[in-house]
Amino acid sequence: MKFLISVLLLTLLFTFESKNISAQQKHQKLTIILLRHAEKDKEDEEFGNSINPRLSKDGEARAQKLSEILEKYKPDAVFSSQFLRTISTARPFARKKRMMIRFYNHRKLEEIAAIATAGNFKRIVIVGHNSTTPALMNMLVGQDKYKALDESEYDKIFIVRLKKKKNKPNKIREEKVITY
Repeated sequence: MKFLISVLLLTLLFTFESKNISAQQKHQKLTIILLRHAEKDKEDEEFGNSINPRLSKDGEARAQKLSEILEKYKPDAVFSSQFLRTISTARPFARKKRMMIRFYNHRKLEEIAAIATAGNFKRIVIVGHNSTTPALMNMLVGQDKYKALDESEYDKIFIVRLKKKKNKPNKIREEKVITY
């Protein structure tokens, strides 16, 4: 009986210890790639679907191009707001890499910022909107630096590289905006 209790206690001890080890193995260097969805279908908007329009043909082509551009960053997670245009922008890359698109609430940017900086993903892509993408970038860099994109502006990729520090603010290793 004592042997059985000892085995159970050791099993519990190793279970808790393995959880502690995995918690410590979070990524310390993070790359967060933010982009606005591709071009919306204006006809979709004109015919009553102004809240959730699809991508235009140009938007679909841009989503394909983004898929190729994202290849070099090797993201291990893709997040999108729950709109057709953002999902359709993320889809070509996610399909190519057989990744699941994860969803976030575009009205709760603090939540996606916390997910992005938690260290569970080394490189993450977040597809948003003309106002939420720069706002999220501002949140990540801790400055009110980036303004909302013009309604016709679809060619920007925001990139921030962070180094996580225990009990201290994350250190920004690099931040940039790429026009493609």
